[in-house]
Amino acid sequence: MTYTVKEVSRKMGISPYTLRFYEKEGVLTDVDRDVKVTNPASIEAAIAAGTARFGRIDAIVNNAGVSVVSIFEATPMDVVRRIFETNVFGVMNVIQAITPYFRNQGGGTIVNISSGVGFATSPLLAVYTATKHTIEGLSESLSYELESQNIAVKLVEPGAIRTTNFTVNTMSATQDLSIPASYQAYYDHMMQSMMNYPFEDADENQVAAQIYAAACDESDRLRFLAGPDAEEMAKLRWSQSEDRYMTVMRNHMGQTAWRNSNKQ
Repeated sequence: MTYTVKEVSRKMGISPYTLRFYEKEGVLTDVDRDVKVTNPASIEAAIAAGTARFGRIDAIVNNAGVSVVSIFEATPMDVVRRIFETNVFGVMNVIQAITPYFRNQGGGTIVNISSGVGFATSPLLAVYTATKHTIEGLSESLSYELESQNIAVKLVEPGAIRTTNFTVNTMSATQDLSIPASYQAYYDHMMQSMMNYPFEDADENQVAAQIYAAACDESDRLRFLAGPDAEEMAKLRWSQSEDRYMTVMRNHMGQTAWRNSNKQ
């Protein structure tokens, strides 16, 4: 069976890693590098272009995402709103646009890219974490609701990947934000902890494989983890007590070390 994958992103389009994986699997791809998920007209045009190119769209992947590493108190609300516009309202725009199309053709699959921080949080990423928790709740709720329209909803939850444009763009945006003096020592400590991340990073091919698996999946499965860190955090989140989970996460994220350093 041949699948047509229409992936909606911001300006960067589909990553080279994802393209290579899809090509190896024999999947036809159509990259629209000018889709703006904050612009409903742009989304409608992309859907029309995909239909014209392939005759139908079987799955749509919401991978638009932006972030900053910041102290929440000092993060301007216009930055917060910009991140929510892309990460949350952009996803909602795409879902509302594709739903009637999928219903009219008899069904389809919506794959939303979440993150490991969608279920296990990290310091300095409060805004991004909030958007991914929103996507988690939205997707789970819609997985019930849209079943009535023969539309499947899936979540792909990648771990940390430090070799993509997303990471580069995040750190670039972070440079524009100030760190209050009272937070500086904590911020520096946590940034160093991020550099010494205790888990193996996710691999781009792992994420591509899980996107493909989610798009093709015909079961009731909702979540597709991608990466060793996401898998480890999922085990902690869903198989341990709250106290145990928080204790381990504080150790992993550097919070315990920071506490101990302040006692000296």
